[in-house]
Amino acid sequence: MLKLRLTRTGRKKQPTYRLVVIEHSTRRDGRPVDSVGYYNPLTKESHFKVEKIQKWLQHGVQPSDTVASLLKKANIIE
Repeated sequence: MLKLRLTRTGRKKQPTYRLVVIEHSTRRDGRPVDSVGYYNPLTKESHFKVEKIQKWLQHGVQPSDTVASLLKKANIIE
C-alpha cells in the first residue's frame, strides 16, 4: 500500500521535510515513488504540487496524520 508521508532532510537540529509517495513498509528515508512537495518546520514554509497530490489521492494513496493536517491547513483536502 502506498502512503503520502514526510521524509527528513537537512542538517542536524535544522530539519526540512520532503512530502513523498512511498510504500508503507519502506524505511522513513527510503526510495520514494514520487516527490510531491516540501515543508520547513522552522520557517513554516511549504510548497505542494497540488495536481500531483490530488492525482495520487484519487489513486487511493493514504496520507499520514501529519501530512493530512498539513494538507488541511493548505486547503488541499477537507
